[in-house]
Parts: sequence; C-alpha cells; structure tokens
Amino acid sequence: MHKLATLFRDVQDTDDLARLDEALRTLSADIGEEYAAPSATLARAVLGARPAAHGLLALDGDQTLGAALYSPVFSTVRGAAGVYVSDLWVSKDARGQGLGARLLAQVARNGAAGWQATWLKLAVYDHSHSAQHFYQRLGFEPTSGMQEMHLGAQGVADLIKRTA
Repeated sequence: MHKLATLFRDVQDTDDLARLDEALRTLSADIGEEYAAPSATLARAVLGARPAAHGLLALDGDQTLGAALYSPVFSTVRGAAGVYVSDLWVSKDARGQGLGARLLAQVARNGAAGWQATWLKLAVYDHSHSAQHFYQRLGFEPTSGMQEMHLGAQGVADLIKRTA
C-alpha cells in the first residue's frame, strides 16, 4: 500500500463542487441513504454569498480520496464555537490509511481559523458500528442525556405560518 500524497483543498468553484457532490452521493449510497440535495442547492449552501456549509476535498492528483461537509455551530453549554461535521467520506481505496482522521483534523483547523472553533460534533447512525468505533478511537464520545430532534421543511413552514 503506497503512502497517500494527499492535498486538502477547500471547495471553491464548480469543479470542486462537482467532486464534493459526487463524494456525498457515494457516501449516501454506501450507507444506504437517499441523497436529497440537488446540485443547485448544494452549490448555494457551499458557494453562495452567505454559505451555510463548507466543503473540504482530499485529493491525490485527479483522484478524490475523501470529502467533508461541515458547518459552524455555537454552544452556550460549552461556551465556545464548534464545527458540526454533517458528512465525512473516504474512498474505499483510501480507507485504513488514516485519511479520515486527517480530514477531521483539517476540518478542525479550518473551523479554528474561520470562527475560532474549539470542538467537533457529528452524528453516527445507530447501526453503523464501524463508524462509531472509528470515531471513538479518535476520542469522540457518545452524548447521553439528550435526544436529537428535527423539524422538517413542512414543519418549519407550518411553524412560521402558525406564529405569523
């Protein structure tokens, strides 16, 4: 197995965005989830005037080895800004070579430089034991005492309408 000559690059243009989109689509297929983000929506989120997310690519020449999608988050309990990593993908050929940890470290560096982030947060599916084990080896700890809750697009629209 050769040492990966990896270049980390922030998603900055439509070519980078296409690489990110392909990586995230592959991730969704790998974990058996539907990929619901149209390319135009991802473009607005990452390349728009007020980005809602940041993309990071791990490249070896023309080959995309990994990708991350992440966003700023702030916690009053922690008293500091952090990074929410919504997606992390490493190609099958690059797995087991430390690239996932290196991607997360670069995300942490980017968050620290961009908004003084001092911690990382992510979610792992209950059935994804290998991912849980990977993150725990890096020092991530499961959160207890809280339940993640979501309000979907229709629920948001209804909330806004109900309180107008």
